[in-house]
Amino acid sequence: MAVVGVGIDVVDVARFMAKLEATPALRERLFAPAERGLPPNSLAGRFAAKEALAKALGAPVGLHWVDAVVVKNADGQPSWQLTGSVAARVEQLAVASLHLSISHDAGIASAIVVAESEERR
Repeated sequence: MAVVGVGIDVVDVARFMAKLEATPALRERLFAPAERGLPPNSLAGRFAAKEALAKALGAPVGLHWVDAVVVKNADGQPSWQLTGSVAARVEQLAVASLHLSISHDAGIASAIVVAESEERR
């Protein structure tokens, strides 16, 4: 395996929620329907995860946030459900696996993503 990219992001939960409240359409632009009703820490964590994912994929123009949905895998760990623009970028980069870690504490949500390919670069 070879690392294709690494991304990290940190979000102030209160400031993020204030932004969502001030701009209601933002929630629909950032989150898939299954994510929109989650509690503040979870929303901020998922936004941090999406930002970290974009960075790990080289931050290309044209990624749609709703094309990357954070889900839990069979072990209860955060994972991805990718479609559309994000799935296309993952395929373009020949990403074979995406590792995701999300944390929140003391009003801060953070996430890190590591993208790996099967091939050595």
